[in-house]
Amino acid sequence: MPISRQHIIEELHAIEREEQIRILYACESGSRAWGFPSKDSDYDVRFIYIRPLDWYLSIDEKRDVIERPISNLLDINGWDLKKALKLFRKSNPPLLEWLYSPIPYMENYSVAGRIRDISPLSFSPKSCMYHYLHMAKGNYRDYLQGEQVKIKKYFYVLRPILACEWIERHNSLPPIEFQDLVDGLVPEGSDLKAVIMELLNRKIAGDEMDYEPRINPINEFLEAKITYYEQIARSMRDTDNRLDDQLDELFRSALTEVWGKGAINL
Repeated sequence: MPISRQHIIEELHAIEREEQIRILYACESGSRAWGFPSKDSDYDVRFIYIRPLDWYLSIDEKRDVIERPISNLLDINGWDLKKALKLFRKSNPPLLEWLYSPIPYMENYSVAGRIRDISPLSFSPKSCMYHYLHMAKGNYRDYLQGEQVKIKKYFYVLRPILACEWIERHNSLPPIEFQDLVDGLVPEGSDLKAVIMELLNRKIAGDEMDYEPRINPINEFLEAKITYYEQIARSMRDTDNRLDDQLDELFRSALTEVWGKGAINL
């Protein structure tokens, strides 16, 4: 049974009360954000939060994630802002995808917008390509070998491989939605696009798409691209984007914005 947007927002507010935090941003991630959910897909809700200043002023390292058990298709967890900014500095693709999700649930205060504003400065083509390539290789190895394959897993290899191609062509974060990647990268009228769109239409229509004969044109495409991007990724330069001062200032200003000017007047 579908979960309403209002129910998700109520769950987020309940977490704020229970944990004594403020949620700065929350969104849908995973297959629903990518545009190819199954009928039984979880709602992968992700959020960034901030705690009061005293929580950070401790000699002990504290847990910087909040997770809730999956319940009735609702999978909800979040990262502390400090953790999120450390990962942002490393051009962490899942975090970048959250920030540009087509399905936002909450965006309070200015923090998420400010992070987006500087995301082009933190973007590392090499780091992101390795992330997507690792995802593609793992899913291809685990699900798409043999004569009978778990056919819906094609999407979990196609999307990261197309993301690699987008990075190579545009040197920017790939679009979040799978359809945008296909439209932007797979030639119109090609046999490959016809096969991909047939699969996508089946998945959106709710077909179970369990084990079926492998689709050779897609397998050949994926094998060639995985080999190609393994070589490309190795030859790419590392970027050295120094954002430490900006991120420190962003974190301090977030504390002030959320908890008031007295939050950092010690």
